Amino acid sequence: MFGKYFDVGEKRDFGGAFMFFIVHLILLVGISSVALHFFAMTGMVDAGIGGFFEGGQFHTIVGSLFVMWLGGMMVSKRGKNNDIMSVIMVIAGIYLAWTFSVILGLVPIALMTTIHDK
Repeated sequence: MFGKYFDVGEKRDFGGAFMFFIVHLILLVGISSVALHFFAMTGMVDAGIGGFFEGGQFHTIVGSLFVMWLGGMMVSKRGKNNDIMSVIMVIAGIYLAWTFSVILGLVPIALMTTIHDK
């Protein structure tokens, strides 16, 4: 059911890009929460899932790494390593994820799915 949203090489319309954004945002929330809980249990980070705003810095790091991984996979699978526009969009996504919000950082990555292949 969700298999087509995990394919980073597929070209999508705006609705498909929006669903790609939502599915990967939900996946990121799950990965980040489980990773924070695991690292807090092992004592590697000094935060837990105690409150709503706990571990914000950790979620930013995990989210930025996720945006970098997803954008890199997309550029690599589509063969756009030499396309400066795709590389700039990935860098913009990483910058937005690190500086402002991971939600905002996923927007350029989702919009990259609407770009036609050459």
